[in-house]
Amino acid sequence: MTKAEKGNTVRVHYTGKLDDGTVFDTSKDQDPLEFKVGEGQVIPGFESSVEGMTAGETKTVTIPCESAYGPRREELVAEVSRGELPENMELELGQQLQIPEENGHLIVLTIVGLTDETVTLDSNHPLAGKELTFDIELVEICE
Repeated sequence: MTKAEKGNTVRVHYTGKLDDGTVFDTSKDQDPLEFKVGEGQVIPGFESSVEGMTAGETKTVTIPCESAYGPRREELVAEVSRGELPENMELELGQQLQIPEENGHLIVLTIVGLTDETVTLDSNHPLAGKELTFDIELVEICE
């Protein structure tokens, strides 16, 4: 049987869970996720877990944070004055803001603290610092 390897386009179904069993993402009831192995289109630990699988194979893998979204970095948390944000903007804990960079990429910031004078923003990925468990089914190898 053909095994998934670098350069193959694959289609997978997956369910991603946190340590406590909370599902944070799934492809169930959707089209399978399609990506090219070796292109860095998915997190490294997920990609390497698919390598060597055959169509129809399923597995459960646990990916450490270093092979997922990286460790949580406190230097990516900043407190800013409310005056630095638009005056009429409604702010609430957990809200995500998108800020464009000069190169056109968007930085996603999550509001993690609010006072009358300041807003604490976190630009870590929401899954940074977390070990992730994935149930993976390789649906097909397209090439």
